[in-house]
Formats: sequence, structure tokens, C-alpha cells
Amino acid sequence: MTPALSSRSGGQILIDQLVRQGVQRVACVPGESYLAALDALRDSGVQVVVCRNEAGAAMMAEAEGKLGGRPGVCFVTRGPGATNASHGVHIAMQDSTPMLLFVGQVERGMREREAFQELDYKAVFGSMAKWVVEIDQAERIPELVARAFRVAMQGRPGPVVIALPEDMLRETCAVADAPYVEPALAWPAPQDMARLQDMLAGARAPIAVLGGTGWDEQACAAFARFAERAQLPVATSFRRAALFDAGHPLYAGDLGIGPDPRLKQRVAEADLVLLVGGRLSEMPSSSYTVLDVPVPRQQLVHVHAGAEELGRVYQPALAVQAAPRAFCAALADVQVPAAPAWAGTAAQAHAQYLDWTETPRTLPGDFQYGQVVAWLRDRLPADAIVCNGAGNYAGWLHRHFRHRAYGTQLAPTSGSMGYGVPAAVMAKLRHPERIVVAFAGDGCFLMNGQEFATAAQYGAAIVVVVLDNGQYGTIRMHQERDYPGRVVGTQLQNPDFALMAQAFGGHGETVLRTEDFAPAFERALASGRPAILHCRLDPRAQSHARDFVPAGQARG
Repeated sequence: MTPALSSRSGGQILIDQLVRQGVQRVACVPGESYLAALDALRDSGVQVVVCRNEAGAAMMAEAEGKLGGRPGVCFVTRGPGATNASHGVHIAMQDSTPMLLFVGQVERGMREREAFQELDYKAVFGSMAKWVVEIDQAERIPELVARAFRVAMQGRPGPVVIALPEDMLRETCAVADAPYVEPALAWPAPQDMARLQDMLAGARAPIAVLGGTGWDEQACAAFARFAERAQLPVATSFRRAALFDAGHPLYAGDLGIGPDPRLKQRVAEADLVLLVGGRLSEMPSSSYTVLDVPVPRQQLVHVHAGAEELGRVYQPALAVQAAPRAFCAALADVQVPAAPAWAGTAAQAHAQYLDWTETPRTLPGDFQYGQVVAWLRDRLPADAIVCNGAGNYAGWLHRHFRHRAYGTQLAPTSGSMGYGVPAAVMAKLRHPERIVVAFAGDGCFLMNGQEFATAAQYGAAIVVVVLDNGQYGTIRMHQERDYPGRVVGTQLQNPDFALMAQAFGGHGETVLRTEDFAPAFERALASGRPAILHCRLDPRAQSHARDFVPAGQARG
């Protein structure tokens, strides 16, 4: 006999669904439009991370989705709260990250009047979310929330936006909870794997490129085993460097902004490119020049979980609709040539990668940022999580830091500024036992640097390295190239960031010389508090970033 269902408010039903789906924490900025859900969170056991701006809250949820593979969850209020949060939704879309954004909405009887803070969320978010839905009846909450989790995770992962009319959350009904959702994984067909085997047998200069989402440690390990059997050089896509151990003798480097020209040439001259999980969009393809559009000159094997991405830009010789986890598991049965024609090329590619990343160039001034990144590369443990937003400063980080393990890089492929600090806060809350370091330029930091207060409130002992050159460096660099002598709109006057950290109850130090960084970093870690290291970079150093940031990057 089925037990009778008890009546609950819409807010309680909603939060019960999150608990049912295993949600452990939500990021939010509170608002009166979803008070009933906020009240239900109080006794749910779900950690409520209160943020200082909806953009930061949405970025924290996006970072949670990147780290865990299941949707990060964010709650914001209607109107201005929703538009602030759109920053994080756009990142989740371009980065293919599972995420749920719950947005308060005006009462149902007030819609279509342009009521206080009313928005048409389907119109606002329709081009940057996988699905946008407004829940009109409390009894449909379990159905629609379960669907939202599934949509966010299946195929190409991405964000889902759920609007919550205020009065709907207050109404009561008796309804059963939905079951736990596991995404359906697309598996490669046996004939696809057989054809891949034949293509490898006939190749002379193959290379693999790993990217996208939907990976886990097991999938990365499975691909590494396959690459070892095949003696295959492996590159990673823009800001996906943690998908393959940089210390592995098969690693060829990352196809990011301003890649090693030798790696770019290696991909261009390959006769077979195995692209797994990624889209090879504008940044990793060097503005769509690595592969020809629409038909690459190389044989392209494109593996992607979303059918709509296969052939969207590049027409592949073999299209395989499969999630990275499923595809990498199936690689165990693929036979590889015993003595491949390309034997030895991976070792050469890895030697070139080490050469490209080893010695930073000397910059103007007393603070040598490249040397600091190289020091951190050797100092940090393999499981340390490194976060950043966008700007010239990220070029040194991506070139000279070497990621050794899955889940150690949080950076937006969308090129969004202000990401590093909120991402680091969520990473530290999720993994308090691990070192988490956020890099930010002075412009990047002050876009969401207020979330340092969130770090202090929840005891998230992150270390933020602020690179201060007093300008929007990327734009200044492009400006001086295209409009020499006509600087406008790129100069910044900054506060004392070390004092700012102290004002929030954290640890703060100013670093003026290269040799002062290491002891300051150790003191920051030893403090057990959130920390900011305010590193003063000579403004002329931005001109040395041209190898990292070509004309195509818009912000930073």
C-alpha cells in the first residue's frame, strides 16, 4: 500500500528535490522573490553559500559543475539579480558546464504587466541556456527539476534556467519526489571503433586533442593507457590542460591562445586528428586556422557527446557521438599497430613542450612574474587547484604552469573576466584539504573581488595572486598596436589590495620583488586564512604578452 503523501509548500518541494539529487551546497544572493525556497534551505542540510554579487554566485555554481560533473546550483532574485547572474550562465554555456540557475519571478497574476523587476526569462536566457522553464504549478516541481538535471548533464552539458513565481513557491500540494537522475551516456558504436582502428593503422602522423567536459579521473586514465599503447602524442584544448598529465612523456602541450608554433604546425601537418570531447572553437583553433573549414585537410575523427556539434563547423571523416567517459572506456578494445610509423614523434613533441614552457622571458621591472609561475609549478602539489579569469596575466600561467592531475584547472574558455576568485572560493569549499590558488589581474580582480568576503565568511583559505600593472593590459596592448600613442580608457587607479585582504579579516602582503614572493606565499598558506598577495608588475610588461594574446582576444 502506497503511504499517503504529506502536503508541502512549493519551496519545500523544490529544496527536497535538490536533496534528492545529491546537492550539497548552493550559491546565492538572497531575494524576497524566493523566500519560501530560502526558508526551506534552512533545515535541509544543504550548505547555503551567501555571495556578494549574483555574478560571483553564478560563477561559483559553474565552478562546482566543472569540478563535480553534476550541476552546480545557484539561486538569485528576479530582474537585476537574474541579469547579474547571466555572466555565469554564459560561461557555463561556452564551457559546456552543467549548472542550474533558479531565478525568482513575479507572482503569476502580475505577469505581462512589467511588474516590479519582471523579466521574460525565456527571452533573456534563451540564447545562452540549454533550456529555460518557468514552473507554474507546485505539483510539477519534481518533474521539471528532474528534467532540468537531466538536460544539464546529457549530451553537451550546459546551463538550465528555472524561473520560480513567488506565489507558486508558497502554495501547498501533495506530490511525490522524483528519483535521482543519472545522465544517459552516448556510447560509440562498435563499427565506429573498428573504423578508428583502421584509420590508425593507415596513419603516418596522428595526434590526439582532448577538450570539453564530461570527463573524470577514470576517463583521463583510460585515454592515457590507450595513448601509451599507441605511442600517440596528446595535446589539450584551451584551458583544458588538466585532462592529461603535463609530465607524461606523450604530452605535446595545449592549443590555447598563442600556442607553441611547433605544436600548431604538428597539428596542421598531421594526417589524422583525434578530437575527443572538444569543439576546437575559435581560441584553440587559432581563429579556425588549425583545421580548414568546412573540410579539414587532415582526417578528422571527432568524438562529442552532442550530436548537434558533430559537423557543426568541421565535417569529420568519422563522427562519433559519445561521451568522453564512454569513448575512453571503449578504447580498451581498439588494437594499435605494433610498430607505428609515427614512433618517436611523441617524445619529440614532449621535448618541444618542455622547451616551450621551461624558461620564462625576462620582463621589465623587479617582479618577474614568469619566474614566480615557474616556482609555483615546482612548489605546489599535484592536486592543487589553480584558478584564473581573463587577461594578459593568464598567458604566463597557461604557458609555464604544468597541470599534473584531473580537476586542477578552473578557467573560463569563454574568456570571462572576474572568474578566478569566486571559482577558487567554491573549489576550497568543495576541497578544503587542497591548496587553491587564484590568479587575477588588477582589472580582473575588482570585477568579482568582493567574493573575497565570502571566502572570509566561510573560512575558505584561498590564496589570491593579484598582478597589478595599473591597466586593462590586454586591451592596452591591442590599443598601442592598432592606435599607437592614443591611449584611452585602459588606465586604472587601484587600492592597496593587501590592506583590502586585511580589512576582510584575511592575510595580505605586497610583493615588489621576485625573491619576496616565495616567503610571502608560504606565510599566506601558514596563516590559515584567505590571503591576497598584491604583486606589483611593471606596466611595460604587458607588451611582452603578445606571444600569448593575439589580436582576437577581446577582454582582459
